[in-house]
Amino acid sequence: MHHDLHSSMASALTHSSTLRRLLYEALAALRLDPTDTYRQAYQGLVLAPPLLSAREDHDNAPRFWQALEGISGDVDIGLHLAETMQPRPMDVVGYLMLASRDLSQALESFLRFQHILSGGFAARLVLDDQQAQLIFDLNYRGVGSLRQQMECLALLLQKMLASINNDGRFKLSGVDFRHGAPRRQSEHRRLLGLQPCFEQRHDALRFPRAWLSRPSRSANPRVFAVLWAQAEKELAELEENQLLNRVRYWLEVNLGVQLCDLASAATALGFSSSGLQRALAEQQQSFRRLHDEVRRMRAQSLLDNGVPIREVARACGFAELSPFYRAFRRWQGDTPQGYRVSG
Repeated sequence: MHHDLHSSMASALTHSSTLRRLLYEALAALRLDPTDTYRQAYQGLVLAPPLLSAREDHDNAPRFWQALEGISGDVDIGLHLAETMQPRPMDVVGYLMLASRDLSQALESFLRFQHILSGGFAARLVLDDQQAQLIFDLNYRGVGSLRQQMECLALLLQKMLASINNDGRFKLSGVDFRHGAPRRQSEHRRLLGLQPCFEQRHDALRFPRAWLSRPSRSANPRVFAVLWAQAEKELAELEENQLLNRVRYWLEVNLGVQLCDLASAATALGFSSSGLQRALAEQQQSFRRLHDEVRRMRAQSLLDNGVPIREVARACGFAELSPFYRAFRRWQGDTPQGYRVSG
């Protein structure tokens, strides 16, 4: 067979088991048996216990979050889980944030090492004169923003920022979600302290920029330096979350959904366009080649599965059929129809 190439797609991204350990405790606090809840959500898929050193397949997570509302019977289960969670450091990133001199350094640490927490994070900080906006988008292949997960994460991040700030006065000025507005929003207002905006471009927390420079009571520069070095080491060891895989993954998530150019990818991954180009060149790679590779793999996979050619072209980010045909002939030396027949 000439088209088993799509099996060599990007290595699966991973995430740490930190959040699952917090979720086990929160489920138990809400009188939902954690083991049983996970077993129902994953329907027989065996999960390893959430050990400190274990990494988990990032793309498995949606199964849990999509099933959770039905299992619990609670339309606001994400918010209620976060309400019971006590954010505390459980990995190097958490301890690093706690030892930071202020909120600015804590967020710099979170953003620098976000892929230790999850390879699917596309988090960044956007500043204007008065406001800070922490974008915390978390992406999955073939799945939009997960309402329960992102609402849980928003409240958990709010609590974490407040605990670093430490004087009990930290307040958000806005919360944005990519998912649609739920019918009932009273729990959002009660727990987040404001009315969120839905169907936005990003999942984000907004707060006054002045909070960034407020000193942290748990600041410890010497401990911070040791932890930063440890975090750099852990990040370097995570081959599956490295740049080439994250660029491929971003392309897989966004191809056929939005414009997939260098500038958009760079923004999402926290680079300037030239910075991303340089980083890829250091690994003998280019954005154009990765873009081409992901398109080729997707085209082959969809054609193998009998998807109509016009839909294949659209899913690969081609607005017209003729450029798709030209690209396909370059990839395969054949037309899409010819490829399908000879397969």
